[in-house]
Amino acid sequence: MKKIKLLSLLILALLVVSACGTKDNHNQADKELPEFVEVKLTVTPEHGQANEPIIFEAKVTQGEENVEDADEVKFEIWRAKDENHEKVKVEHAEDGIYRLEKSFAQEGTYYIIAHVTARDMHNMPKKEFVIGTASETEDPNESKDSMEGMDMEGH
Repeated sequence: MKKIKLLSLLILALLVVSACGTKDNHNQADKELPEFVEVKLTVTPEHGQANEPIIFEAKVTQGEENVEDADEVKFEIWRAKDENHEKVKVEHAEDGIYRLEKSFAQEGTYYIIAHVTARDMHNMPKKEFVIGTASETEDPNESKDSMEGMDMEGH
């Protein structure tokens, strides 16, 4: 008789523990994945003149929310066919916008990539812009979309 009571108590305890575990699994399944961090990169003007300022803006959002707390925003800028890429860390300006104003002395076709790390996500849109007269553009099959040689650990 003692064995039956002990066995019944053990089965009851197991049922209670397994019911709690099932409830936790349902709660995890009900959680939605966060929305992707979107980055809208703009260059104003897209066709500028030498030694006149160009404004680069990365508007960072997640769903309807402006992201004002990005872990890191860097603009990588280079002239087409140039191996030297300038990397500039950019701070938040307002309303989820990260802004840089810069002038260029040399005419030609340029590229910018906004490297945005925010809320455990990374997004890196790329734009082309021209200063004065356009130069030869890069081969789209050549991937220059990386920050070669950049220390990604030291942020």
